[in-house]
Amino acid sequence: SSSLKPKNKYVFQELELKNVYLRAGDKVKVKGEILHDAARFQIDLGRDADDLALHFNPRFHDDADGAVLVCNSKTGGCWGDEKREIHNPLERGSDVKIVLKLAGDVFEVELPDGQEVQFPNRTDMDVISYVRVTGDFKLTSFKIC
Repeated sequence: SSSLKPKNKYVFQELELKNVYLRAGDKVKVKGEILHDAARFQIDLGRDADDLALHFNPRFHDDADGAVLVCNSKTGGCWGDEKREIHNPLERGSDVKIVLKLAGDVFEVELPDGQEVQFPNRTDMDVISYVRVTGDFKLTSFKIC
């Protein structure tokens, strides 16, 4: 019966890993489903929530650019300058695999259509110890390799 359904249709999921040890050459593979009415989700790599070397943030109805991929870094709780990629191949309601590769001075984000987004390692963080996946995204698989 319909009374069993949760009142809030948003199931807010968050994966937060601390004390991981990722270095240049390591990859993080994230698989899941982008929710049908997704506004945005994010994958963060860094030291903690206030120090992020990579904030990967696909948005689906950005005020300025519509569907856009936003990358940024955060140092001591302060955001850097956004890097915007107008070509966002990610679609609401689709199953996706996103691979984030630590390549030393740059992060490479491999998207399902073969597109690769690069973002510089602005903070020269040589070890990533914090990973977070959160937002309008249903995580089905997470792998460090």
